[in-house]
Amino acid sequence: MEPSDLRRRNGSSAVPPAPPAQPLRVAVLGSWHVHTDDYARSVQTRPGADLVAVWDDDAERGRAAAEHLGAPFEPDLAALLSGESAAGRVDGVTVTTSTRAHREVIGAALSAGVHVFTEKLLAPTVAECTELLTEAERTGAVVVVSLPRLYEGCTAAVREVVESGRLGRVTYARVRLSHEGAVTGWLPDRFFDPGPSVGGALTDLGCHPVYLLQLLLGARPDTVTAVYGSVTGRAVEDNAVVVASYPGGVIGVAEASFSSPTPFTIDVFGTEGTVSWTDAPRRLTATGAAFRSADQDDDGGEPVQLPVPEDGPGAFAQWVDHIRSGTRADDNTSRAVELTRLVVAANRAAAEQRAVALG
Repeated sequence: MEPSDLRRRNGSSAVPPAPPAQPLRVAVLGSWHVHTDDYARSVQTRPGADLVAVWDDDAERGRAAAEHLGAPFEPDLAALLSGESAAGRVDGVTVTTSTRAHREVIGAALSAGVHVFTEKLLAPTVAECTELLTEAERTGAVVVVSLPRLYEGCTAAVREVVESGRLGRVTYARVRLSHEGAVTGWLPDRFFDPGPSVGGALTDLGCHPVYLLQLLLGARPDTVTAVYGSVTGRAVEDNAVVVASYPGGVIGVAEASFSSPTPFTIDVFGTEGTVSWTDAPRRLTATGAAFRSADQDDDGGEPVQLPVPEDGPGAFAQWVDHIRSGTRADDNTSRAVELTRLVVAANRAAAEQRAVALG
């Protein structure tokens, strides 16, 4: 079942909309992830939102993050979430703990009725994701997972071309995202510890190619295979390729690497044309007869540059809007669950060196 096909719940358990004049009081939970600053700054630059505290299970790391962000450090998570700490009332949290800690930390926030904006993965397993969303429904807390490239203009443009039928029947798609953090050393060593990180390049950076592939081809392929490598000899992979096999012979490929600064690319191939995106330079092109203008003499083999719309509202902005309006981000959370499902299958496929069925 596709995330977009999932039945939208009636919202009967939703929290009443937050009063517009009342600032949204947000705390940072965990400074393990490299995106801690990004999400905290989103709070600090959002009108009507205040960053009120920082918590971390590593007090030294947490105090350093709090000082950097100009917010007080709170060592007691239970007191913070209950509103009994010096920070006072907490309406929402950004979660940037280790992936392994997500189930416990997010679960505690949701049980307290606190809204959650979290780094991906939502949780290490589908069962844990389901438990968290069930708890969110019970307490009415809003959950949004950071899947930022879903809302970028390039994604909207590629999806429009695919859904328009101008490529004919789609047969193959490939999405690649990488950075050089493992070879240049800016990515912290903790990202290569399989305990807290749960996985390597695929589980972290590879989430973005995976959920985009699911958006374009479908959430659940028949099977996945995966090949992982470690250019730097770490305990987890810094180089990964996942191949997803779909009905009708359609193939999807997701690539992720911590060992190469190559650009972010999306390529979709069909029986009648192709569409390709690269962010270096930012350019969307297509080939095929459907893209040929009336004054072109070629048969559609020359690439045609296509317009790219502005990015839509980001995941963080959507989270705040859902809180304010008393609605839930069902499409986002459904995609987050399916993302975990495929990542878990890919990790298993790589470990066992075989194709894994998603069912």
